[in-house]
Amino acid sequence: MAGFTHLFIPGPTNIPEQVRQAMNLPMEDMRASSFPDLTLPLFEDIKKVFKNETGRVFIYPSSGTGAWESAMTNVLSPGDRVLMSRFGQFSHLWVDMAERLGFEVDVIDCEWGTGVPLELYAEKLQADKAHRIKAVFCTQNETATGVTSDVAGCRAALDAANHPALLFVDGVSSIGSIDFRQEEWGVDCAVSGSQKGFMLPAGLGFLSVSKKALAASRVATHRRCYFSFEDMIRVNDTGYFPYTPATQLLRGLRASLDLIAQEGLENIFARHHRLAEGVRKAVEAWGLKLCARTPQWHSDTVSAILVPDGIDSANVVKRAYGTYQTSLGGGLNKVAGKVFRIGHLGWLNEVMVLASLSAAELALLDCGVKLAPGSGVGAAIQHFRASAAVPVAEAA
Repeated sequence: MAGFTHLFIPGPTNIPEQVRQAMNLPMEDMRASSFPDLTLPLFEDIKKVFKNETGRVFIYPSSGTGAWESAMTNVLSPGDRVLMSRFGQFSHLWVDMAERLGFEVDVIDCEWGTGVPLELYAEKLQADKAHRIKAVFCTQNETATGVTSDVAGCRAALDAANHPALLFVDGVSSIGSIDFRQEEWGVDCAVSGSQKGFMLPAGLGFLSVSKKALAASRVATHRRCYFSFEDMIRVNDTGYFPYTPATQLLRGLRASLDLIAQEGLENIFARHHRLAEGVRKAVEAWGLKLCARTPQWHSDTVSAILVPDGIDSANVVKRAYGTYQTSLGGGLNKVAGKVFRIGHLGWLNEVMVLASLSAAELALLDCGVKLAPGSGVGAAIQHFRASAAVPVAEAA
């Protein structure tokens, strides 16, 4: 088929040409004397994206799931009690990992379409006078349902209870795209991955840790090997890795961090919000609803859109890809067949978002959804024109 195949899933995301070209080089010696010239600045610059001023960041050749495991096995001990909530596929997988690694998991099951239950967290922390809870977990952005939770609210609940538990945040589909302030919010372990807001292929797991988490790792007793903080620190401090690093991805990371710095994090957050609002305007114009129950949960990186009764969302996704060369995200687990997802994060602009909405409209119409052709795209265009950073009259 002619033309490009379009990618609008919530990760992997589109890769800027500068980043692709930065990775297009011959293999290099990861033990060369010049290698630290690349890596040492990377460690410092990626901390700026997490807004981590006093801790350190680990870069693993893994997905974000590997960084999840690193956080738990380095900082906690077998049998430790942890407080978690489950409201989507990825928060569910985090709970599953904690259980399989031998932690005592106090899990709160929430309605899918909502997020971290701050009131219940606060109650449990206030009641835990013996401080048996060693860590509190927050999935900042639940990719399966398009829900964003309040990380600062988790910190406030801990502080109000005067509780010493560590705060763990899954920021795989949020960090670099949605406001995140590790130092200010007192986050001890923040996890992300290369394939979303960092605009890279999958293959790098990022774990940003606080000084408190580093201190905890020195007395934690969980077994670890590949993800060991000790091994990484000893070798990272010299600019190297304890095993073969993903050198070409590190070159791409250099380029992506440069692009992030050039645009500025606050501008990136504002761009993502504006583009996400365009998608939400389109969904409203279609007469459909988001999986996120109320605006407080709306995600600026992914929208999970409920299809009408009698429509299988898997067919919408299949039609978009097979007929219109556009990849949309499918529904996962409890929302399989009920939602399709539009990923609107990373390297994208208004026209790219309009392309995703056009493909979605075509696929929805083909699958029997009653909507006015052009209604969603038109609503998004009106939003983008009204919210343009430069007034349209000045740009003319």
